[in-house]
Amino acid sequence: MRLGPYEIRSPLGTGGMGEVYRARDERLKRDVAIKVLPQSLAADPDALARFEREATAVAALSHPNILAIHDFGTHAGTAYAVMELLEGETLGAKLAAAPMAQRQAVDFALQVARGLSAAHEKGIVHRDLKPENLFVTKDGHLKILDFGLAVRRPLDAAGRESTAASDQSKARNELTAAPTVERALTEPGTVMGTMGYMSPEQVRGLPVDHRSDIFSFGAILYEMLSGRKAFSRDTASDTMAAIMRDDPPELTQSGRDISPALDHVVKHCLEKDRDNRFQSARDIAFALGEASSGSAAAPTRLSAQPPRSNASRPLLWTAGVVALVTLAAAVLWLRPRAGAIDSLAVLPFVNAGGDPNSEYLSDGITESLINSVSQIPGIKVVSRASAFHYKGKDVDARTVGRELGVRAVLTGRIVERGDALSIRAELVDARDDTHVWGEEYNRRLSDILAVQEEIARDISGKLRQRLTGEEKKQLTRRYTENAEAYGLYLRGRYHWNKRTAGDIQKGIGYFQQAIEKDPTYALAYAGLAESYAILYNYTGLPSSETFPKAKAAAVKALELDDTLPQAHATLALTHEKFDWDFSAAEKEFRRAIELDPSYPTAHHWYGLFLSEIGRHEEAIAQSERAYELDPLSPIISNARAAVSYNARQYDRAIDAARKTIELDKNLNISWVSLGLSLEQKEMYPESIAALEEAVRLSERWIQAVAALAHADAVSNRRVEAMPLVEELKRRSERGQDALVNIALVYAGLGQNDEAMAWLDEAYRGRSAWLLQLSLKVDPRWDPLRSDARFQDLLRRIGFPS
Repeated sequence: MRLGPYEIRSPLGTGGMGEVYRARDERLKRDVAIKVLPQSLAADPDALARFEREATAVAALSHPNILAIHDFGTHAGTAYAVMELLEGETLGAKLAAAPMAQRQAVDFALQVARGLSAAHEKGIVHRDLKPENLFVTKDGHLKILDFGLAVRRPLDAAGRESTAASDQSKARNELTAAPTVERALTEPGTVMGTMGYMSPEQVRGLPVDHRSDIFSFGAILYEMLSGRKAFSRDTASDTMAAIMRDDPPELTQSGRDISPALDHVVKHCLEKDRDNRFQSARDIAFALGEASSGSAAAPTRLSAQPPRSNASRPLLWTAGVVALVTLAAAVLWLRPRAGAIDSLAVLPFVNAGGDPNSEYLSDGITESLINSVSQIPGIKVVSRASAFHYKGKDVDARTVGRELGVRAVLTGRIVERGDALSIRAELVDARDDTHVWGEEYNRRLSDILAVQEEIARDISGKLRQRLTGEEKKQLTRRYTENAEAYGLYLRGRYHWNKRTAGDIQKGIGYFQQAIEKDPTYALAYAGLAESYAILYNYTGLPSSETFPKAKAAAVKALELDDTLPQAHATLALTHEKFDWDFSAAEKEFRRAIELDPSYPTAHHWYGLFLSEIGRHEEAIAQSERAYELDPLSPIISNARAAVSYNARQYDRAIDAARKTIELDKNLNISWVSLGLSLEQKEMYPESIAALEEAVRLSERWIQAVAALAHADAVSNRRVEAMPLVEELKRRSERGQDALVNIALVYAGLGQNDEAMAWLDEAYRGRSAWLLQLSLKVDPRWDPLRSDARFQDLLRRIGFPS
């Protein structure tokens, strides 16, 4: 069956005013929802008018919390509206299924308030707000549905409802839909559901404005917080009477721990006199943010402004004094509380749109926010690696705070649809899982740089009272003005962080494209340098092909911006692994740490460098510092095992390797570290088992294969070792740099001449593996240490004595 260009696929639901179907729009290759006016109502002018009015009202709106309408038309006498297809359930169904946590209720309420604010700013009043007309998608995004009873109010130049229209014309405009309302109230099964959320003025048949929606909103919020309807009675007439006369039971009687500030918000929404309610949905959103943060000052800030008479002025003056005293006390109470937020974890933002092609965006924005907020003095911000340990995991703020030792947690979600970008961020106190701050940012994708700056500024406002001019500059610093270049940079970082051969090469491509878009983009050069600097380890490419490119990119990055710690650290790596200029390497490592003492990677790489040149106590200290800064990074955790192994502290190395495996059992290098240390303790079966696991996990990474072959060799398993040597030789013939690894196996076999021949060839090619396999300190090279040729090689490389 088709309706115009749309192919009907399956029914989704049926209601009194419409039937909804899943359909396919082949022109745009997307699934949509189509609402069709039933044949029984097609000839009803009132029903058709309402149907058209809903389409017109929604089409005037464009907001992430309002159901989007794509098209409207008729086909063979059937009227239909084409809308976005939603996956999830109504708020009504969610409330019926299980009690709702306060935090989730506030989140949903904020989304409703923002959607209502957008509608009211366009002069549109919904008039039928209830849980069944609010839809919660699978990613937790809320949409306002069914504007079938909506009316449009004329606005003045400032966007407020115009007062030019007379009460008579207002009443006439309202009553055009009155017959429909009356029919809805008398239909079986709909009276309680509809009547329970209507405002007193709507029940009376009086003209209504946007404040009627605010009353309905209050009834919904009450139900979310308490778990019961605000005005539920046995009959429709009793419900109508309760709406006009009674206050709902106190939220404190619901048996739930509802904050007084949230209770105040609900009561203000449910004022019988609309002049005493909140005067805008925007005010509600602000009040909810304040109330959910636990602010004791919130109730004094939430009051609407009722009409004042002369007789009430003394009372108001007294109330004002009390309010000021309360506010002053609240400020004094809040100041140490706010000041106590001195540590923060920015958890990976959720890619709520579900498109895997947008994953780079959610990860990239998270990483950028980590880097930005890290610039605020006095604020400890957890590193990327530790924060991303929680990616895809359902954990609460208390757990994160306890495991990472932070006071607050920032979470968020991102939805990308075409050029539209919606970002929701929430700051939560990790001590008691309470909401501190939250906001939604709706921008174009091209505005991504601006919105990140805005989020960073908003967060800083909650973490510190004031920032100096220089601190503000650092917080909102842009490394490029080109949004397209920035997007490419984020894609590059996304693949770099995956740390596979293919992903690193993809990352290089994106960094190069970013540089093409903006040749002055220092961060893109730094990313390119980091990629080339580690490429040899993942692909086996010769160092002579990768390190000169890494060095050139790092130097260019520093020419553009000498304050980039990551560029200094990468330049240090090229001095160490390829130039063999150890003094220059140490100078650059120290400069990176000076620029950012909390940069874990600089301490991590510096520790490995110190280990490789034999300064073991310093190496262990740097590795422990990196671990303190980034305790959930498996790579950094494993470095503690590596430096302990080189220092010949094998028990300590085994303990560190096993702790790393607990963090990530699939990290192959941790199994290598474990296997090497077990080998030195002559626990050969256990060592070989660990190294076989490393080979399996790494898909036959050169270092893992060589480590297994060496363990086989020293444990009298020559038959097993030789095929692995031949495999490494074949890979060397195919252009992979396996020379030092082959030499290592021959050293284990006791064939020193063969080992030295391979090492000399590696020296001529300036192989980074001479440092990677710790030629100076690794105990596996001990059989060669008395050989004058080996000592001469160490001297030629430039190792300090």
